[in-house]
Amino acid sequence: MLPHVWNLRSRRSFRVLSEAFAKGCDRLGFRLAHFSVQGNHLHLVVEAPDEVRLARGLQGLAVRIARRLNRLMGRTGKVFADRYHSHVLRTPAEVARAVAYVLGNFFVHAVRRGELVDTTVTDEYSSAVVAETGPPLVAPPRTWLLCVGWRRARCV
Repeated sequence: MLPHVWNLRSRRSFRVLSEAFAKGCDRLGFRLAHFSVQGNHLHLVVEAPDEVRLARGLQGLAVRIARRLNRLMGRTGKVFADRYHSHVLRTPAEVARAVAYVLGNFFVHAVRRGELVDTTVTDEYSSAVVAETGPPLVAPPRTWLLCVGWRRARCV
């Protein structure tokens, strides 16, 4: 995110991110399976059948996020500092490591800042917390790797 964007790990920012995730989590072959919201960036695990749908899905999600954050902050203009960085996950072990990384990313950042971390608590700004009310924030995965394969990997 650009420096002027408010902390994404605040209740008000996360509320608008949640709205964007709910609306854009399953569109035209693009599925948001896991996410982690950090103070100034997002980590996502997504499914897409090809590069075009990945690009369009992420672009649509970014537009939704930018519009909602700008409305919240009472401003207009650019929100994201740069484009996304993608890495195609090909093996169950690779997917298992990616999911563990995304869902545990807050704890890594907290430890680097010198904070004490209770790893038994689930990060409330990630897809590890399932909303009990309202629309789902992520889409159920459809690929074998994200449905079954990653759970069989013995690397996590």
